[in-house]
Amino acid sequence: MGDAPEFHLFLPQMRLSPDGLVDRARAAEAAGFAGLALMDHLAPPQAEDRPMFEAMTMATWLAARTERLTIGHLVLCDSFRHPAVLARQAVTLDHLSGGRYELALGSGSTPAELRTFGVSEAKGPERAARLRETLDVVTQLWTGEPVTFEGRFHQMTAARQWPTPTRPIPVVIGGTGPATLQVVRDHATWWNLPAHHIDRLEACRPLIGAARVSLQQLVTFVPAGTDRAEIVELADRRFGWMGHTGRAVGGGDELVASFEAYRRQGVERFYLWFTDFAHPDTLGAFGAEVIARLA
Repeated sequence: MGDAPEFHLFLPQMRLSPDGLVDRARAAEAAGFAGLALMDHLAPPQAEDRPMFEAMTMATWLAARTERLTIGHLVLCDSFRHPAVLARQAVTLDHLSGGRYELALGSGSTPAELRTFGVSEAKGPERAARLRETLDVVTQLWTGEPVTFEGRFHQMTAARQWPTPTRPIPVVIGGTGPATLQVVRDHATWWNLPAHHIDRLEACRPLIGAARVSLQQLVTFVPAGTDRAEIVELADRRFGWMGHTGRAVGGGDELVASFEAYRRQGVERFYLWFTDFAHPDTLGAFGAEVIARLA
């Protein structure tokens, strides 16, 4: 457990302009973040009246404007894309980014959204079964060999795609349900766990195979020399509806101690969602006060 943890910025592509998103991506890169993850929705949850950009297009945009960051999502919704389309998109992003793309996929965290847009009426177990089939198909297509597949949701006959990925594309899957954990075991490079479910880590660890552990956390960072009460009050106004379970609040010393404790539990990567919408100054201060100290 001596290796330094990875920090990835969770940056939902809503409320911000394309230039604002690029500014934050570049600030994260300069601050020492290892990656960046967008969200994938047809309308932003709890903020349907806010503007939002499409997930794969924005990932391409940010990959073209950064040099080192791993680009991904938390997470793509399986129901939105046919696996042949998804496989092609992932390989294209892999090549365009120079091997900096990771495929993060889930069965759909907002069932009401799927119904609203007429995408799917499927219940959780059915969506989890489709997720498994999608990953079976995608990973076979990535080999470049002909794929014949007869599944419940997907069927293919001698389907083949080129080019193949520049490297084995890492797969990120989140969730703690039994069916999802079986998919993690069979397909995931990374298993992502929300911080409010950290108590499930030890029970689930034997079920995830060789997958490495990442943690997604909402963070209210108080840089040195700033007004803690003011920062926390603003964060509560913006994110109080989410509650405080799993949210990290504090300055550099407090957050370093928190991440070190998680690291001792086996967490190797952190996806951080900043309650000030990742202001570039905040990212720079976090890099200096937290990431540099844990490097």
